[in-house]
Amino acid sequence: MPVPMLDLRAQYASIKAEIDAAVAEVFAAQQFRGGPKLEVFENAMADYIQAEQAIGVASGTDALYLLFRAIGLKPGDEIITTPFTFFATAGAIVNAGGRPVFVDIDPVTYNIDAEQVEARIADQTRGILPVHLYGQCADMDPLFEIAERQGLYLIEDGAQAVGAKYGDEPACSIGHAAALSFYPTKNLGGAGEGGMVVVNDMSLGDTVRLLRTHGAGQTYVHELVGTNSHLDALQAAVLLVKLKHLDAWNAKRREHAAYYDAHLAELPEVTIPAEACGNYHIYHQYVIRLPERDAARELFEERGIGCGVFYPIPLHKQECFAFLDCAKTPCPEAEKACREVLALPMYPELVPDQLDEVITAVKDHLSGL
Repeated sequence: MPVPMLDLRAQYASIKAEIDAAVAEVFAAQQFRGGPKLEVFENAMADYIQAEQAIGVASGTDALYLLFRAIGLKPGDEIITTPFTFFATAGAIVNAGGRPVFVDIDPVTYNIDAEQVEARIADQTRGILPVHLYGQCADMDPLFEIAERQGLYLIEDGAQAVGAKYGDEPACSIGHAAALSFYPTKNLGGAGEGGMVVVNDMSLGDTVRLLRTHGAGQTYVHELVGTNSHLDALQAAVLLVKLKHLDAWNAKRREHAAYYDAHLAELPEVTIPAEACGNYHIYHQYVIRLPERDAARELFEERGIGCGVFYPIPLHKQECFAFLDCAKTPCPEAEKACREVLALPMYPELVPDQLDEVITAVKDHLSGL
């Protein structure tokens, strides 16, 4: 039985009538930029995340970039973050004029190791950017305490974690602000590119709203040098429909993760994902470690089973960041994870027979070593 890494067709089939009606409303109104759909979605997301403001933008990358512009990041300023994440996390820092400072990860959760952060703070440090990787919140309490004591911004990269929780607090509600992505593969994914800034600092939110519209508070009057970054009405309409289903979809992902756990935990060669105490993991990815990872990928491919490596090269080893001289600050746990991690198929519409196919493939790989 083929098992795709992700099956968006199955998701669409389950809500087709709702999506088609929402899209038809936008076309009937012929208001594709701004308007009531966007405003309703922004308010719904602010309520869902328990944030003061939510501002739709063109992508998750833009959400990060506009936040760094809003805090006034300037050349030489530093943002502490993780090397084990998608490129946009650090790329947005550089594109906004700053410098990423990489801190190694906790090998259990794959998130930034909060215990190593304070040692990297310098006079140039402006903020800390934890990434809630794979759908699990970073350890936010110590990061918040450090940020408060040191007078730093705490900005959450929540691109993979909409719906996750840290204790009783929703992901992206703890820091000064957060960036979200609605890329189609996300747990809450649109029908194209899309992103959002959520803030608890109202002045940051007001600045982001200006920056996303070429810095203009009114037509042709530009207070800042901004850019053009908007979440269009079609995306807002699609996402409003999907938001109603998000909690149920995340719960189904957790069911699938528990099924994987029950069958893979008995294999001593496999390290299954760990949910930190008090966290509510939403399993954007279900990621294991196992020996001879690349051989496992080949076996999966032969059997028509999807899998992925997130991520094969840590950011501090990327050629484009060589100018940062990052090699002098090794991140051994991130480097080790890059060699060992493998993401298994994970989406709400998986059926038990598909889960069993994946589990069998893992066992067959191990028996062939």
